[in-house]
Amino acid sequence: MNWQLRLHGVGNASAVELGSAMATIEHHGTPWLTIDCGGEGLTAYLAHYGEPPRALFITHTHLDHVAGFERLFVASYFDPTRRGRVRLYVPATVVPWLHQRVGDYPNALAEGGVNFWDAFQVIPVGASFWHEGVRLEVFPTRHHWPETAYGLRLHGSAVWTGDTRPIPEMLARFADAGELVAHDCALHGNPSHSGIEDLEREYPRELLDRCLLYHYGNREEGEILAARGYRVAHPGEVVVLNEPTAPRSEPV
Repeated sequence: MNWQLRLHGVGNASAVELGSAMATIEHHGTPWLTIDCGGEGLTAYLAHYGEPPRALFITHTHLDHVAGFERLFVASYFDPTRRGRVRLYVPATVVPWLHQRVGDYPNALAEGGVNFWDAFQVIPVGASFWHEGVRLEVFPTRHHWPETAYGLRLHGSAVWTGDTRPIPEMLARFADAGELVAHDCALHGNPSHSGIEDLEREYPRELLDRCLLYHYGNREEGEILAARGYRVAHPGEVVVLNEPTAPRSEPV
């Protein structure tokens, strides 16, 4: 029970009742690293933990994954214990898009004198990064446009695909150590997202058996996916993870 994945929201952009897709990796019951910052997801995070996240990885910048940033800015900037200390791990090619989406507005505060990013410690990342002494891996996914969306791997423990079409070549490399694979999947796919028949066509049975499906359209879709024999994510669910086998620079 040392490592867990807490799901704050599991729906697509239209599935408000399921919450925006967002999760937190917990260590010893406390938040360790949060994935994305959607509006409904942040609300669920605050309701559970009672304070905003202090470290986040951003998969991409569609608004259902970053719409919580204005609230996160206010909460972080006006708290002297948090200002400039909230870590944002952002794939380097995503940094300009994140700035355009949430940071590039004249005067972050009406009074002036404040930059949006003053509230955060922005850390552009490439193929990997270190967080609290543990090395995490980053890989590109197939969502909407090249070099705009990425997944995250905690070796031996969990893979979060983010929004994506099937990526068998990536998961053959980045999910080859028995990890739980939280995967974008609805009942029907489209040019930016996976449907269940896409996953069944592209992935071997062993990988499908490790998948936790999220980013579906409504509760009925989730029930149909579950009836087909798949593990379906639910808002507020907590999933026990294997102990990571990722490289470490220090005991965690």
